[in-house]
Amino acid sequence: MAELGKGVSAGKLASNVQKKLTRAQEKVMQKLGKADETKDLAFEEGVINFNKQLAEGSKLQRDLRAYLAAVKAMQESSTRLQKCLEDMYEPEWYGSDDVESIVEDSDLLWTDFHQKLVDHALISMDTYLGQFPDIRARIAKRDRKLVDFDSARHTFASVQKSKKKEGIKITKPVSLLERAAPGWAQGILSAHNVAQTNLSRSQAEDELERAQKVFEDINVDLQEELPSLWNSRVGFYVNTFQSVAGLEEKFHREMGKLNQSLNDTLVKLENQETSRSVQFFHLILEPALPPPPKVTPSKELKQENIINLFDDASTPGISVTSPTQFDSPGASNLLDMDLDALSAVTPGGATTQVCVLWVEPNPSPIFGFYIFFNGIYDCHNNEKIQVQATHDYAANDSDELEMKAGDVVLVMTYDNPDDQDDGWLMGVKQAEWVERKSLSGKGVFPENFTQKI
Repeated sequence: MAELGKGVSAGKLASNVQKKLTRAQEKVMQKLGKADETKDLAFEEGVINFNKQLAEGSKLQRDLRAYLAAVKAMQESSTRLQKCLEDMYEPEWYGSDDVESIVEDSDLLWTDFHQKLVDHALISMDTYLGQFPDIRARIAKRDRKLVDFDSARHTFASVQKSKKKEGIKITKPVSLLERAAPGWAQGILSAHNVAQTNLSRSQAEDELERAQKVFEDINVDLQEELPSLWNSRVGFYVNTFQSVAGLEEKFHREMGKLNQSLNDTLVKLENQETSRSVQFFHLILEPALPPPPKVTPSKELKQENIINLFDDASTPGISVTSPTQFDSPGASNLLDMDLDALSAVTPGGATTQVCVLWVEPNPSPIFGFYIFFNGIYDCHNNEKIQVQATHDYAANDSDELEMKAGDVVLVMTYDNPDDQDDGWLMGVKQAEWVERKSLSGKGVFPENFTQKI
């Protein structure tokens, strides 16, 4: 029932109170079975569908709002993560400007995605649910007017029944007023009673007609609107989820392009840094000073003693093998030689110490072969630093080296000694190094899974 305003008169207030009492009395009589109740099964089914549709729509609205909140949170997390990459990315690195542009475009793409979800899904969802409160209020009003109609119908029936009883005058008792009245006044009282009865009957009939009209006006409109509203849910759900799916598909497609660009940039950066660290092998020959077990590096190394192993023209000029030293006369480069037995003879007949060492680029001169990476041979102790896996080891991270029992691994020093953990070594498989001449497969591995050879 509508709320009462401040200027409501006492008569109006009394009328509203009376209506509430009448409705309450009518409902009690109906529940007790002493008064019949107007039923409309088709309308009641429509109300059930209405309540179900309202509950489903409200849940969809809550979940859509939660989805939008998650998109916003994901945008903030993604932006912080990529901003972190942008801050760490050195200006001189490859693709520095590209990374900055990708981070900015990614944030804009997230913002656009969120805004379009609001425009094409959330707003239409709110509009769709906006029609339910009014219809629900009209359903409640129809229920009240139906009770009023039933009450008026029962009142009219009671008046009709009383009128029939009055027609049987033999059974009607004479009132004390009529008995006490003189004969000339008894006709007037009888006429008054008939008039009162006719007036009550007319009022009951008018009230019934008025209550029926009010009820039917509301009922007819709802009978048309409820089925139409129920059927509209199909088109609304289709449009909503098509919009969300389409926006997601476009967003992920564009985001995929940005992620691919970022990945390509990082791959090129990695390849560029790797190529900078990889240098050619150089052969450095110089007479050893017998008989010290360790060789002191010489700062005055002549350029003519440095021979590039990959220069075919320079290799024949060096005698590094003899029939008694090697069984593989066809070896044409350092990797095909037996480094344990390798020695060289200078033109003057002096023996030259030959060793392999991995050092940083542009190292200080040391007798022997230089491999410019980060050390696999100890010149001072005249032994190769290599180990053999005694157990299988499955890599648990991208920077770890996976090994099978029996694999020979060439040990390297860490680029940054502070990164080395106790019990862990850095290395590359000898077979992979010989085959590819690349350090791309290097990684760390547990020392206790290997033994020195």
